[in-house]
Amino acid sequence: MSGSDVGSRPSTSVTVLLVEDDEVIRKTVGMALERYGYRVSTAGDGLTGLELFREQRHDVLLLDVMLPGLDGIGLCRKIRESSTDPILMMSARGDALDVVSGLEAGADDYVVKPVETSVLVARIRSLLRRASFTPGPERTPEPASGCLVFGDLAIDPQGLEVHRAGEPVALAPTELRLLLEFAANPGIVLDRQTLLRNVWDYGWDGDSRVVDLCVQRLRKKIGPDRIETVRGFGYKLRR
Repeated sequence: MSGSDVGSRPSTSVTVLLVEDDEVIRKTVGMALERYGYRVSTAGDGLTGLELFREQRHDVLLLDVMLPGLDGIGLCRKIRESSTDPILMMSARGDALDVVSGLEAGADDYVVKPVETSVLVARIRSLLRRASFTPGPERTPEPASGCLVFGDLAIDPQGLEVHRAGEPVALAPTELRLLLEFAANPGIVLDRQTLLRNVWDYGWDGDSRVVDLCVQRLRKKIGPDRIETVRGFGYKLRR
């Protein structure tokens, strides 16, 4: 783990839960994040990480995929049963199965170890921005009612609430921001790089699995036919 400080330091009120079984990596990453001003809680296995999650409030969760006992994928699923807190998965190999499994379990993003400190901090800041995202009027055109309606789907971009057939839909921050991006551009095809830039806050060369998996999760919650795949181009929200 390496890299120099970039940008302003975050408030010390920002807390990170780091679950990593390798003691050297756990201490190195923890100290690096603390130098940026984050408060870091650490655990060396999945069950301890789950206990810390339940006992303390954290703003961002960093979960290694390979953990003893309860692995990172299982831990991510457990957390998603009761929380929409931002989750960043860490994989030693960037193996396609690890990445897909983590994203399907509900993670918002992933990094491949070893990772530069500046890159890790940039990803954390991106997750925090998404978690506290409030769209401006220039980004989301609203009808007089204040809600955007697409069939049985109602989106309140200011209240950040989504209902389907009158029932509330619980969305993780990244899922919500992705839906708001589609809702701001109904009927317009958005390619993966545009979505990575506008939703994830960065360009990700050659790897759009994070977009595809998040779209799949979103479809399960708002209806499989609401977001259309335009092969070779991207996705669009049906009007």
